[in-house]
Amino acid sequence: MAQTLDRSPVAIPRPARLALAGAAGLGLLVVAGRLLWRLDAIQDFVARYPGVAPGAEQVGTPGWVAVLHAANLLLITLAVRSGLAIRTSRRPAGHWTRRRRAGSGRPTTVTLEQWFHVSVDMAWLAVGAAYVLLLATSGRWVRLVPTTWEVVPNALSVALQYLALHWPQEHGWVAYNALQMLGYATVVLVLAPLAAVTGLRTSVLWPWPNVPVLTLDRARAIHFPVMVAFVGFVVLHVSLVAGTGVVRNLNHMFGLRDDGSVVGPLVALGVLALAVLAWLAVRPTILRPLGALVGKVTR
Repeated sequence: MAQTLDRSPVAIPRPARLALAGAAGLGLLVVAGRLLWRLDAIQDFVARYPGVAPGAEQVGTPGWVAVLHAANLLLITLAVRSGLAIRTSRRPAGHWTRRRRAGSGRPTTVTLEQWFHVSVDMAWLAVGAAYVLLLATSGRWVRLVPTTWEVVPNALSVALQYLALHWPQEHGWVAYNALQMLGYATVVLVLAPLAAVTGLRTSVLWPWPNVPVLTLDRARAIHFPVMVAFVGFVVLHVSLVAGTGVVRNLNHMFGLRDDGSVVGPLVALGVLALAVLAWLAVRPTILRPLGALVGKVTR
């Protein structure tokens, strides 16, 4: 008896569908950008607003920016990895209990994945606080915080240039372009505080359980999309770094120089290798002894 072929459609995983939809949407935007680029009005607009907002100049990269950039990359990698472990683990690697102190009340017990995620988040917050403090006291904040409405048309001009595949003139050693400025300001001043507040709300460290504005369900509903937005920003950021002069850009970020040497790329490769190792290290055999250093771990 002949077998009947199964002609039912193959289900495409949701992440793959989203990736395909995003790629198709980006392709359409590039086609539209190429068509718009032919218009004289667009050429006049780009000539008037080349892409850098006035007042955003500060030459060079201080050493603290490179160090905190590397630390931020490592901690975001661990935060995403540990957050995914919480959502996807069928069974926790163990449970972590805070060591009880006199007068501290009932000890708190969470899964090892939750403890590690909160610990990484606290380290990330410390790095972020140091960055914001140094940003404000060094005067480098002018690179991120717009001081004029001209940032808007300049950002639109940069977006049009990217979509038309005509890369804007880059002066990253002196100033970010307007689109970079708005993107970095959104990450530092909007996404990071949202991640911090909603992350703390879902953890055992939150001191006000009965806050109607930020319920536990609402915090969870916000926290994961914020993480996805961080991942999207990192992907776009890395793509543009690679597409607009990867060696020079890496020297700006990690090499503290404005040239074509291999210093920045080598440092970046080292940081990337550490990030990969950190991602692979988030497993029970590593989490259990780490948790045992600061609390009691039970399986």
